[in-house]
Amino acid sequence: MARLKHVEAFCSYCNKTVKLEIVGDLGIEGDGRRWARCKTCKHTMALDVDANIKSSANVDLSAIKIEDCKPYIPSATFEVGDSIYHRDWQDVGKVTAKDTTSAGAKSIVVEFEKSGVKKLLEQFQIQ
Repeated sequence: MARLKHVEAFCSYCNKTVKLEIVGDLGIEGDGRRWARCKTCKHTMALDVDANIKSSANVDLSAIKIEDCKPYIPSATFEVGDSIYHRDWQDVGKVTAKDTTSAGAKSIVVEFEKSGVKKLLEQFQIQ
């Protein structure tokens, strides 16, 4: 199997999907993640290459109605394929992936109609 040198994935610092350079393995036995460096901001992050690679399938957002969406609340749980409505942005979108941040927090990747692809917190509890 050929080793990847570059992937297109979500950068949490740039807050968008960008090109990342694979710079090495994590060094933990059995862990499929690799170190990846953003070509835009130079931030290095642990990346599950198989889970985070941008899908080539475009999501149809034109048919989503606000009344059919689940409102986005950081403490809520979402599934891939859920339609959500972000009140602050007045925008609808579809959950395209689930992820865990490098700090261990759960997050979702949402493709919004107006705002594009964004990464949002999920199951976040304010203490």
